[in-house]
Amino acid sequence: MTDSRLTLFVILLLGGLFLIGAEIYVPGGVLGMLGAASLLAAIVIAFLVFPAQVAFLVAVGIIVLLGICIFLWIRFFPRTAVGRSLTLARTGRNFHSAREDLPRLVGLQGVALTNLRPSGVARIDGRRYDVVAEGAWVRKGTPVKVIDVSGNRILVRPVISSAEGERS
Repeated sequence: MTDSRLTLFVILLLGGLFLIGAEIYVPGGVLGMLGAASLLAAIVIAFLVFPAQVAFLVAVGIIVLLGICIFLWIRFFPRTAVGRSLTLARTGRNFHSAREDLPRLVGLQGVALTNLRPSGVARIDGRRYDVVAEGAWVRKGTPVKVIDVSGNRILVRPVISSAEGERS
C-alpha cells in the first residue's frame, strides 16, 4: 500500500510541475491550476506516506522550490529565444489605433465592392477599404463618395448621376 502511495506522490509531483510548465505554451490558466492542484495533492499524499516531520519538509520544499522557479522564470525566461518569440518585441509607443493616411480619402470616389448594409467594402483610389454607408443600404457596384473619415471609420454616400438628381 505504501509503494502505491509513494508512486502516486511522485506522479502528482512530477505531473504538477509538468502542467505548470505546459502553461507557458497553452495559456489560459487551466493547466496551471491543474498543476497547482496536483502539487497540493502531492503535499497531502506526502503526509500520508512520510513521517510528519519529513512530510512537512517536503511541503516546505515544494513551496520554496516553486517560489524559486517562478522568480527565475520571471527573471530569465523573457531573454531566451522561446521567451522572445512569445512576448511583444517593441514597447508599443509607436502603435496607433487609427491609420493616419485615411483623411486624404475625403472627397474621393470609389465603387462598393459588397452590399453596404450599412458597412461593407469599397474600392477607393485603387485600394480596398472597410466603409460605412450614410443612411440607406447601398448595392454592390454602386459608385460612392467619401464624405467623412473619423478614426478608422470611412463614411460614404452613394453618387447619384445627374439624370437621377444630384446628391453627391
